[in-house]
Amino acid sequence: MSELELFKRLAVALAIGLLVGLERGWQAREEADGERTAGVRTFALVGLLGGVASAVSPGSPVALSLFFAAFSATFAAFYWREILAEGRFGITSVVAAMLTFAIGAYAMVGELQVAVALAVAMTVLLALKQPLHRWLRQLTWPEIRAALILLAMSFLLLPVLPDRALDPWGALNPAEIWLLAIIIAAVSFAGYVAVRAMGDQAGVALAGLAGGLASSTAATLAFSRLAKEKPEAAPLLAGGILLAGVVMIGRVLVIAGALNAALILPLLWPLGVAAVVLALPCLVLLRRSDSRQALAVKNPFELGTALKLAAVIAVIMLLAKVVSAKMGEQAVLVVAAVSGLADVDALTLSLSRMANADISAATAVIGIAIAVAVNTIVKAAYAAALGTPRTGAIVGAASIAAIAAGALAWVFTR
Repeated sequence: MSELELFKRLAVALAIGLLVGLERGWQAREEADGERTAGVRTFALVGLLGGVASAVSPGSPVALSLFFAAFSATFAAFYWREILAEGRFGITSVVAAMLTFAIGAYAMVGELQVAVALAVAMTVLLALKQPLHRWLRQLTWPEIRAALILLAMSFLLLPVLPDRALDPWGALNPAEIWLLAIIIAAVSFAGYVAVRAMGDQAGVALAGLAGGLASSTAATLAFSRLAKEKPEAAPLLAGGILLAGVVMIGRVLVIAGALNAALILPLLWPLGVAAVVLALPCLVLLRRSDSRQALAVKNPFELGTALKLAAVIAVIMLLAKVVSAKMGEQAVLVVAAVSGLADVDALTLSLSRMANADISAATAVIGIAIAVAVNTIVKAAYAAALGTPRTGAIVGAASIAAIAAGALAWVFTR
């Protein structure tokens, strides 16, 4: 390691200690000098000590471990004296000091960006003491259980499922189906958290935006189920479904344009006009809803419901694959219509890559537009079948108007 690199890494170790020390010193700003174990200077020195300890023991984890053990024991002893003197309990500062030493040592041998990111994350976590404690006091057991189930679904079960199609048509991929169930559950949970934290209108809007980015179909299913439980909130939830649809259209434009720039302008008019027509009633519904307490649901999400809805989508995906196989690869528009029953992203990716190569750009544009239109109508059907007739009527009317407007825009711009 060159001298310049050595000084650079030691400076980062010192800066890490200063960053943590600023937060710790601010927390103890009311205490007089000499009445606290560690402040800005001490933590800055701890970070630098970790860097120096790592520098003087290159390739010797045993020596570095001894440095770390000696420092931890010394710091803990002084902190123990402070606790006895003040008659309180707490170990956060000890852990913070140990972690500052460890990150300072890592800055000498690892990636500097990672070391800085770790220091920032630790400092933010330390600074959020009061907000985190208030949040924990407000948590209920159903919310904790829902979060644990979602984490188990995502990080325990998903990695062990086979990530390949198990049926002859290549449609049923267990990992993809389970991921869809996770998305549905996550959208439902995000909507619950957003509504509780921000109120009905802002919460549904935020959940609709997030759902549209992840899966507008999953957002539709989650909102429709909630509308069935709370029919008085049907207009507000219909607005959330429409917002997810608007975001879906924007996502399709971005994907198609990123893969094939020649498709941007031909798609922009029909899909852009359709998105505007969907957005207008969406804004009205989200702004004018007066269902203030309508969404005070008890359960963040129900695992059984998420699995059932994912199974419905899996069946539709299977039907889409079977019909596509029977019609042949040349029937691009039929394949687009059938694919739109379940998803638009896969078809958008395929046709964007095929445009001006295997098929004409005009055919790709029509196919993508058909898939978006079919998917929009299907989501209106979900809203009616899984939600309430009122939800379905609102979403259906707005969807038909958007499709008609998009079709007219396409005709007049040809």
